[in-house]
Amino acid sequence: MISKPLPLQELNLIKQMSNTPVMRQWLSTFNSEGPFLIAGPCSAETEEQVLESAHLLKNTPTQVMRAGIWKPRTRPGNFEGAGVKALKWLQKAKAETGLLMATEVANPQHVEVALHHDIDILWIGARTTVSPFNVQEIAEVLKGTDKIVLVKNPVNPDLELWLGAVERLFTQNIKNLGVIHRGFSSYKENTYRNIPEWQIAIDLQNRYPDLPLLLDPSHIAGRRDLIFDLCQTALDLNYDGLMIETHPNPDKAWSDAQQQITPQRLIEISENLQVREKGSESSNFQKTLTTLREQVDALDEEIMDTLIKRMDLAKEFGQIKKQYNVSILQNERWNAVLKKMITRGQANGLSEDFILRIFKAVHQESIEHQKNILHKK
Repeated sequence: MISKPLPLQELNLIKQMSNTPVMRQWLSTFNSEGPFLIAGPCSAETEEQVLESAHLLKNTPTQVMRAGIWKPRTRPGNFEGAGVKALKWLQKAKAETGLLMATEVANPQHVEVALHHDIDILWIGARTTVSPFNVQEIAEVLKGTDKIVLVKNPVNPDLELWLGAVERLFTQNIKNLGVIHRGFSSYKENTYRNIPEWQIAIDLQNRYPDLPLLLDPSHIAGRRDLIFDLCQTALDLNYDGLMIETHPNPDKAWSDAQQQITPQRLIEISENLQVREKGSESSNFQKTLTTLREQVDALDEEIMDTLIKRMDLAKEFGQIKKQYNVSILQNERWNAVLKKMITRGQANGLSEDFILRIFKAVHQESIEHQKNILHKK
């Protein structure tokens, strides 16, 4: 299926954003040897907790302290943030430590009061990004601001919705932009609280390479023991920075206790992270890389040829099912195939999740081919 061409207005916007390296310039002002680091508690709980956090973070590689003032909890009855009064705590923490301050905003009123208290960085959360109406209202209040504005991915895996939020801000002459990858919700049980879906962030990088990309490993992990590996993966994929929830006493945190780490653990993670080079001029490296890429290209061609043959067989299945008036889906056969492929994949180091995604996609395409034949008159 050939995708429809993009409207001229959208093409012009993409071209304009792609040719605006100013989006990355704010990041360079931090002059950090390692990744740009935002850290701090999930929630600003009390003035004492905020100030203690700030003073502890001052002795870590943290450049910006984060703290949630308004907490959009999934269900009522949980701690939903200290509200406006906590902004004064952030102001005091900034005055005492020199750290910049960041908080989440979810509506125009949040933006106005945060700007009034001179908060340095505002981020739009995952639950807000899903609503173009909310994002547009926020963008209009922020119009022309020189504050840094970061956009978390929406809760659902939708790249266009994520980029749409960024573009709405850009069209309001907001240039100090960036995005935060915090993972995507899933109904299935998973290792992570929110599934990373790294490919979506990679696609975003390819669309807008000058748009700074940060990882929020805390919301992806949901557990503090997974945070280091997620951070390292982000750096391996050329992310620009990290936003890590850090609390003086995580187990006593009023929200999301299990995913927060101590400032000391933050130091340990920062010291052990390895920043990769984006490339190497070494002739041996380039020669080896070229050889491996040629092998991958050949295998990709084989995969494509195999998929084409697989769909040709799907059409034959469609023809015979139409002839005998048989339904497309044969559950017993499908479940047997899945079981066999999962077993074989796991025996060769492939995860069950990967096998399921691959074969479900192949199965869906096969169903489409068979459906077209059954419906054809």
